[in-house]
Amino acid sequence: MAGLAILRVVKLKSFGNVGGSEAHTARLQETANADPQKTNIRLVGDIDHPLKEIVKLKIKSCTKYKPRKDAVLCSEMFLSASPEYFRPYDPSLAGEWDQERLRNFSNTSKNWLIENYGDKCVRAELHLDEATPHIHAYIVPIDEKAHLLSHYKMFGGSPKECRIKLSKLQDSYAQALAPLGIERGVKGSKATHTKIKEYYQAVNSQPLTLELERLEPILGETAQRFYTRMKADPVIQALDHQLADRQRAIEHEQRAVQNAIASEKLRQQQETTIKQLESESWDLRQQTEKLRDLSLEDVAWLLGLDRDHNQPGQWRGQGHIMNIDGSKFYDFHPSEQKGGGGAIDLVMHVNQCDNAQAIAWVHDNFGEAGVEKAVIAQARKIATEFAQLEPRPKFVPPPADDHQWHKVKNYLTYSRELLPSFIQAVHDQGLIYADEQQNAVFLMRNLDGETTGAFLNVTEGEDNSFEGYVTGSKRTDGWFHLKLGGEPNGEIEKVVLCKSPIEVLSFATLEMEVEQGIPKTKTMYMAVDSPKSLPVEFIQTVPAVEVAYDNDHAGNETARMIMEQLHHAMRVKPKGKDWNDTLSAWRKYQKQQKRDHQHQQPGQELEL
Repeated sequence: MAGLAILRVVKLKSFGNVGGSEAHTARLQETANADPQKTNIRLVGDIDHPLKEIVKLKIKSCTKYKPRKDAVLCSEMFLSASPEYFRPYDPSLAGEWDQERLRNFSNTSKNWLIENYGDKCVRAELHLDEATPHIHAYIVPIDEKAHLLSHYKMFGGSPKECRIKLSKLQDSYAQALAPLGIERGVKGSKATHTKIKEYYQAVNSQPLTLELERLEPILGETAQRFYTRMKADPVIQALDHQLADRQRAIEHEQRAVQNAIASEKLRQQQETTIKQLESESWDLRQQTEKLRDLSLEDVAWLLGLDRDHNQPGQWRGQGHIMNIDGSKFYDFHPSEQKGGGGAIDLVMHVNQCDNAQAIAWVHDNFGEAGVEKAVIAQARKIATEFAQLEPRPKFVPPPADDHQWHKVKNYLTYSRELLPSFIQAVHDQGLIYADEQQNAVFLMRNLDGETTGAFLNVTEGEDNSFEGYVTGSKRTDGWFHLKLGGEPNGEIEKVVLCKSPIEVLSFATLEMEVEQGIPKTKTMYMAVDSPKSLPVEFIQTVPAVEVAYDNDHAGNETARMIMEQLHHAMRVKPKGKDWNDTLSAWRKYQKQQKRDHQHQQPGQELEL
């Protein structure tokens, strides 16, 4: 189950409330459920000054008027994610977390607070001393335009407005956490969190303590007799049944929650799709109107022709007997006998003028908008005629030069540190070869295996970082891709998306190194350098998708845009800048381990 984003807001209407909240979050008072051995982290704000003094100073410096008696002086915001995110290996291990996931969560949450509230967020504290990491943030709700406090403007006034604004706030926070694999919870859910006092009250209830006294063995009683007596005890049997019922209820609730989350994701996806379709529909209507040619009947009338009411579709005048059918016309006059299509053609035919004169006539009678429509229609007609006459260009790959292959292979295995046997196997499949300039040529194919382009890597000289597409390559209908693992004719179980062929080979090499052989899962490794060229329909059918782009701003942005289209995709980041850097670091580590092992004296243990 994926981790869920959690956001709650509490109003603090007095400085006493502010101080009381700080006493808990800053651990100025003893907290029963907090681990004193763990240290919390201040993410935002001054460490030395009391919170209520900071809030007072903020209100004084940013507002013109004295706050009302019932004004919300400060808003406390609780930010977290469900345990499944912090410890996916075992969510039940309270007080533990994956360090990298924690770092990503805290950095993303801090950035979200700053982007949304700026210096209105006067403090944010990351708590690590309770069961699950979370953040307490304090926001002074200042309306900058009116220079006054306004919780209403920031978080809503009436209960209904508060629910709407809080829901949008939760949408925004979940969207910020989405690249980490954290999802939005069910919109409108009535679920609440159990208060700590209520929990301890339930645990320490007297009836449970009394029932536990039944578990004490009788003096001289054997283990077997004790076991038999316990099984026969009607209270113990009732507890067994209750526990079984409780377990079934928990499982049923978990399934219901999962179904609800899946339904909510589908609803959000459909809501986004509807908005996109509405926007696209409006744009399409505008574009269609612009692309539509002028009405030939309107043009004919302005040219001096009149409709023949006895013969539908015919127009007469100026020595012409014209049949008009939509965008086409034909002149039946014995001296003319000519047909054509489009407003400009009609003007040229009737006025016996050239193209430029016809355009000037259209401008004089229909204005700039009319000229634009008529010219676009004429250009579209000419383009259609050319497309029908000219043969479609077919991509021609650069010629292979087998004499250069060993140099290209050396570059890939020594400079890029890829496995020689792996590179040779891909070469034998015809997916990589060398051209006469000693470039590494990576063939691009569509999903049917047809070659549609090629990607080049320069391998000669010191500056061999150039890479790019061969002229004529179809970037949206072909990719460098290869399959590893699984059954030969089995279905693809996982797709790994990288920015370039070198990255594809580096990622695949690392997986083979870690698994010490070909991956068991049927995996397609694919170079897709832009969300524009993503084969969405195909990838949506694959159960697992890993988005493996560079560990920088550009890589994160590409991953974000791809994951917006593929909601089940998971972000995977390299330890270095990219996967080839990570592979090089891995090779250095292996070599160092080998040297250390060789220098190790007999009988001496290697310290790790």
